[in-house]
Amino acid sequence: MPRPVPSCRSAHCPMRPPLGRNGIYGFTLIELMVVVAIISILAAIAIPNYNDYIIRSKITEAVGTLSDVRVRMEQYFQDNRYYNADGSAGDTTCGNVVQAATASFTFACVSANSGQSYVWTATGRDSMTGFSYTVTQNNVRATTIAAGAVWPAVVQNCWVTSKSGGC
Repeated sequence: MPRPVPSCRSAHCPMRPPLGRNGIYGFTLIELMVVVAIISILAAIAIPNYNDYIIRSKITEAVGTLSDVRVRMEQYFQDNRYYNADGSAGDTTCGNVVQAATASFTFACVSANSGQSYVWTATGRDSMTGFSYTVTQNNVRATTIAAGAVWPAVVQNCWVTSKSGGC
């Protein structure tokens, strides 16, 4: 007479893997280490890209503000025929165009040539230290990124908006 086949309802059934403590299956240490390694690789790629994205957004804030003050300076010049406050040779202020500092940049303007020229400068602060953008009455744009800034040092005759130095 043949032997009966066990029903495999017991915890000692040869066809069923052994249960963990309290009858619960779990993850092995190797499986957890693989998951941690995958997450680490993804973070190593994502975090630097995110930081560059944040820097580019702050640069957009600076160049957008410089574009705005340039337009306002031209409007002031159309009304007064000079860029400085009173048209005198000794006055280096820039009309009544005032721009408050933004979260990452401070702005300053210097007028020259008896009010016939100006240079607006956006200077980075806090995390943007070392970045400097300028614009003149002739719409000449320039960028200076000092050594030690979060991006490579560069001097360009345009507004650099990418880490590669492209305008």
